[in-house]
Amino acid sequence: MKDFVHLHVHTEYSLLDGACRISELMPVLKELGQSAIAITDHGVMYGVVDFYREAKKNGIKPIIGCEVYCAPRTRFDKVHGQDSEPNHLVLLAKDNEGYQNLIALVSRGFTEGFYGKPRVDDELLKEYSGGIIALSACIAGRIPQLIIKNDLEGAKNTALFYRDMFGADNYYLELQDHGIAEQKR
Repeated sequence: MKDFVHLHVHTEYSLLDGACRISELMPVLKELGQSAIAITDHGVMYGVVDFYREAKKNGIKPIIGCEVYCAPRTRFDKVHGQDSEPNHLVLLAKDNEGYQNLIALVSRGFTEGFYGKPRVDDELLKEYSGGIIALSACIAGRIPQLIIKNDLEGAKNTALFYRDMFGADNYYLELQDHGIAEQKR
């Protein structure tokens, strides 16, 4: 599987969710002949340095990213029931500008948007979109959630919104199949 690259990976730094130990993951990838991998922990970048060092040590290209939480309205809105269920969005740094923007997004998600989780919003995403590749995320992403609610027009408009924000070559729809009915839909 030399051409396959995991772009949505949670490590031990995604508390209660990540099962991959960075130090154990890299030798397995090397053995499988994979040349690159991304780190996309939930809302944090704590593991980036360890991830980078281990990947380099094993001859694997590290792709730095984060699965951010997007506030339903703005990062400043914090009303129980309305703002407590953020959507997910996977962001990958494609260059140093993207890495710096990712750091800014995650930091401001904590300092300005924290409401149960560090949250960003469309305003921040627009401000810090340079050098970033975005993926629509898992079933908790905005587009999958709209599809589940039968709002296909809303899902299409959201995809076009992100495409325009990040650029046509920097936004991708993510597909997952873990045998969950909603994912198949």
